[in-house]
Amino acid sequence: MVKKTQSQIAKAKKRRFSAVRDIYDELRKVVWPSRKETFRLTLIVLAICIAVGILLGALDYGFSELVTRVFLGGS
Repeated sequence: MVKKTQSQIAKAKKRRFSAVRDIYDELRKVVWPSRKETFRLTLIVLAICIAVGILLGALDYGFSELVTRVFLGGS
């Protein structure tokens, strides 16, 4: 078993915490959106989700009716 010296242990700890420091430094460079912009983009995402949900629901209903009438002989 290889014993580590005090300097090797100190270097390992320094590397570990330098990664956390690097992440923190990068997050400080981020340009965060304003409250108004965040609200506007949230509304856009919700509107798109609702529109896609309605579209997929309509397609599902249409295909269900098609399968029922054509393949199952329903009226």
